[in-house]
This record gives sequence, structure tokens and C-alpha cells, in this order.
Amino acid sequence: MCALFHSRVPEILAVAEPVADEFPKIYGAEIAANTYGKRVAGDFYDSLRVGSERILFGLLDVAGRRENNQLILSAAQKVFRTMGAELFSASEVNESDAMVALCLHLNRHLMETAGGVHPCPGFIGCYHERFGTLCYTNAGHIPGLLRDGTGISELAPTGLPLGLFSHATCDAPTVGLEQGAVLLLVSRGVVEGKCKDDKAEDREFGLQRVKERLRADSSATAQGYCGAILNAVGEFTCEPLVPDDMTALCLLRSA
Repeated sequence: MCALFHSRVPEILAVAEPVADEFPKIYGAEIAANTYGKRVAGDFYDSLRVGSERILFGLLDVAGRRENNQLILSAAQKVFRTMGAELFSASEVNESDAMVALCLHLNRHLMETAGGVHPCPGFIGCYHERFGTLCYTNAGHIPGLLRDGTGISELAPTGLPLGLFSHATCDAPTVGLEQGAVLLLVSRGVVEGKCKDDKAEDREFGLQRVKERLRADSSATAQGYCGAILNAVGEFTCEPLVPDDMTALCLLRSA
């Protein structure tokens, strides 16, 4: 049985807000991400080139409010970048094994930094430019949505959220992305966004509405897909105050 850390909240020191660098240029594809309104919780996204033909990206949802989890967010970004580059940089690498190893490193550092259990659902992917393939792991995150000529398929969770068990692992399958395929990731805040106007009972935006918006979207850019879904959920919530982060990340294969 996996050992469970004892919960202990560390003293939070002043830590700079983790900021994703400008996303890398990708041959035959593009990637973008955006957040609706002010960040108040633990959504974090990043992407970097980890080799001559590989792009690593991820969307994490660290539990807690942003003012209390800066240390954990910063640790996650550091491990994501340093270990991601180390594990995926070789020209010949088993991407599935590298992805599992990256998740183990992230899981361990999240728990060490938090001083115990600290849930962090996450979706991490490695896109291969030449082959047009995506190796990914979904650690208890909202399913990724892949739209291609056959319709929309869900990239469902392949393991538990990070930060729960010290030796938990996630599977890392690989899928092919045909020309024109779109991968859309959204955070929990998007799916759980609620409409609370006086004429409608409380109801969530839901994954089905995300699918419907993606199915109808004809954006020409990755940023366009992100903006379309965030605008849709922003209008749906009917509220000026957003109780949770609403984030979208999109990978578009154009050639």
C-alpha cells in the first residue's frame, strides 16, 4: 500500500508568482492558454521545448487559494521545467516512461513542499512535431477533449491526482493528431462554473457544454479556441465574481 504523508501546512514565505514564458513555436502546430479574469485559486499552465522535436505542456490545478499556495505552485513549475527537459531531451527516449517519471517527481515534490497531502489534478502532454503524436497523462484532471475528423473523444484520467499518495503512478498512452485536430484542456472552474441569474436555477456549465462549444467552433488559432470557451463560460456564469480559476489550454495541429 502506498504510504500516506501526514498533513502539515508549512509556513508560507513570500514567493514570486510563477509565470509561464512565451509558449514555444511549433512546426505545423501551435499552443496557447488563457485564464478568464483574475486568478484566485491554483490553476497553473506552462509549455517549453524539451528537444529538437518535442514540446512539453501541462495544466495543473493545485488545491487551495492562490495567496496560500504560491510556494507549491513555484515548486511545481521548477520541477516541471527542470525534470521535463532532462527526461525528454534525448533524441531517443521512451516518452511513456519519461512521462511516468515526470509525474513521480512532481508528485513527490508537491507533497514535500506542502508537508503532506495536497491534491493536484493535472494533465501533462508531450507533442512530437515530426510524428504528430501526443503522449499524455491525465492525473485525475477534467478529461482532455480531442476533436478531429471522427468527432470529439475524451482523454480521460489515467491515474489519481498528484499529491495524494507518495508512490502513485499514472499511465501515459499515446494518440495521433491528424491535420486540423484540436486538443482542448479546461480547468475544473470552467466545468463547474454556475449560472445564478434570477431566471434559472443553479446549474453547472458542464463538460457537455464545453464539447458543444468546441464542436461548433471554427477558430483558426489556438488562442481563438481558448478565448471562445472562456467567453462562453463567462457569459454563462452571470456573475461578476468568479469563485474559482477558469483556464483553457489548446493545442492545434495545422499541418
